Amino acid sequence: MDADGQHPTLLVQDAVLLPFACTPRVRFPSAAYAVVGYCKLPPQSDAGPSDSGGPPQPIRYVIDTHVHADHVSGGRALASRVGAEYVRHASVATAQTTGVADGQQLALGNVNIEVLHTPGHTPEHICLLVSDRTRGAEPWMILTGHTLMVGDMGRTELASRADEGAAMLYDSAQRLRELPDHVEVWPGAFAGSVCGRALSGKPSSTIGFERRFNRTFRLDDRAAFVAAMLRDIPAPPPDAAQIRAINLAA
Repeated sequence: MDADGQHPTLLVQDAVLLPFACTPRVRFPSAAYAVVGYCKLPPQSDAGPSDSGGPPQPIRYVIDTHVHADHVSGGRALASRVGAEYVRHASVATAQTTGVADGQQLALGNVNIEVLHTPGHTPEHICLLVSDRTRGAEPWMILTGHTLMVGDMGRTELASRADEGAAMLYDSAQRLRELPDHVEVWPGAFAGSVCGRALSGKPSSTIGFERRFNRTFRLDDRAAFVAAMLRDIPAPPPDAAQIRAINLAA
């Protein structure tokens, strides 16, 4: 709980809710990968999460973990609608965007979010390592976007050469493998997404489980990892380059 008595809540795309305190499940239109802030908006709002009853409370940040190539992100529009900061990696920040760098901290009362730069799926990709300081200093969960997903890792050729992206992704995977086993993994996509291959329908996992059973994440040899990422690459999303260009300009 924050100093003003508000309950920080983490909201992720496709209406998955990860509460830091009990609150009803809420929904919002598909937009940025992560919305980080507080749990309530005015009930009349049509551009963000809401529930019934209670005073409105502000969303602090709308965060895109990367520049998407399969859909036009609603992150900028949502941030503008609710008066939040729109956040991306500094390398793709615009004049209207808050750029963040590796190791940067975003504070939400007793909740802390550390930005990890994890290139590979795209060069600018970030993950969000979340700690709840009311419970302990160690990280609780990580929002991995399209880097580490349940069952596999994200494709690497939508914003770079496939082999170059795979090499960057190997380094990012090495970094994520160093996290404690208990850290929960909440990716931005699961089965059915065009951004991965053998993805599970399960929306979450843990670092320890994926280190043991994820077919690519468990590979500790660079050459074997890169080779695995270059196999069975699915067809790119329609108009991927145009969509990415639109999102870059947001």
